[in-house]
Amino acid sequence: MRAGQFRSYIWDPILITSQIALMQFIYYTSLGFWIAAVDLLIRYSPSLDQIFSYESLGFSSAHGRVSMMAFILNSLTCAMGLLYFIRRGKQCLDFTVTVHLFHFFGCWIYNAQLPSTITWWLLNIVCIGLMSVIGEYLCLRTELNEIPLNSAPKSNV
Repeated sequence: MRAGQFRSYIWDPILITSQIALMQFIYYTSLGFWIAAVDLLIRYSPSLDQIFSYESLGFSSAHGRVSMMAFILNSLTCAMGLLYFIRRGKQCLDFTVTVHLFHFFGCWIYNAQLPSTITWWLLNIVCIGLMSVIGEYLCLRTELNEIPLNSAPKSNV
């Protein structure tokens, strides 16, 4: 570590891989929770299509609007995950894009084709923006906290 550097960045692929896996777990767990919660409002039974099928998202039906609301709420939950498990404002965008990139591949595999609706793309861009900006804001707030110093009087012995 250089003298003028506060923190050094050490390449730790095991840590990075475990953080990616943890953020994916948080993403899908909290998304499942939010989908189940908002589906209770309209008395709809949750399905895997709400997570991976891009055709289930849209403004034309109550079911589509509620599913989109679950994705937005999930972005807020995942921003808290960035705060507690990533803890670095500089890495929030990286982890957010990684989570959504894996989700993109999951949707691509589930549907056997690329997502083709503009609603899916816009929703994911909005979710990336919300998750990364809120996560970065929360992380930077904690990074900028004062470092407590021992203020006990010194003895001159």
